[in-house]
Amino acid sequence: MAIEIKTLAQLKLMRIAGLLVADTLELIKNAVAPGVTTKDLDKIAAENIKAGGGIPSFLGYHGYPATICTSVNDEVVHGIPNDKPLKDGDVISIDCGAIVDGWHGDSAISVGVGQITSEDQKMMDACAQSMWAGIAAAKVDGKLTDLSAAIEKSINASGKYGILRDYGGHGIGTEMHQEPHLLNFGVAGRGPTLVAGIALAVEPMITRGSHKVRTLDDEWTVVTQDGARAAHTEHSFALTPDGGIFVLTAKDGGAAGLAPFGREISALL
Repeated sequence: MAIEIKTLAQLKLMRIAGLLVADTLELIKNAVAPGVTTKDLDKIAAENIKAGGGIPSFLGYHGYPATICTSVNDEVVHGIPNDKPLKDGDVISIDCGAIVDGWHGDSAISVGVGQITSEDQKMMDACAQSMWAGIAAAKVDGKLTDLSAAIEKSINASGKYGILRDYGGHGIGTEMHQEPHLLNFGVAGRGPTLVAGIALAVEPMITRGSHKVRTLDDEWTVVTQDGARAAHTEHSFALTPDGGIFVLTAKDGGAAGLAPFGREISALL
């Protein structure tokens, strides 16, 4: 399948979906606390997406039964919300997607519940930092794996973490998952050439142990084989017609996250 290239008008529509996802994740993050269930968080997401005129991207996707993915501790991605209360010291990754007027937004955050260990905080920080490193590496006429190499380099510079091999980022637009698939490791200078109008979701997934994972019997939840804790962060961004960059799912367009890398966001969006 060909990579979907967007016009500026289409990117502006994606920005609306992206902001709805950003607002929803902010509400969820503020609600995370000991005693709260992941089903409680799912309800918040469902209500906010509906109120914002959106449709959940995940609900019903290949049969997925909820609005968000909530992955706790050794669950890396695709955890299904349930009635189990969160505990002090837990780490939770929350993935959220919304469709507005046919266009998708997709983003994920990792959050500590109550008081967490410094090791878990460092892991979450390393994951988020690598995402920004990957996005900052994107430029018109660059190659897709420039992002992969930047993500891997950032993770390795932060410490010893497992980088998932079978899961990664993806194109996004009129569908949640589109070509190309974006690995979170690899050699720069390979893959498709990046052009203005491309939109990608960058989502590193790391663990405090081995990269090896397995899928539970629910056929969704991906957990570490060694029981190590994991983190997952994601933003959707676009290369704009002026050759610039803009993070569609960040409230500030990615200005703060990209600034340490010397990148400014496009003024077109």
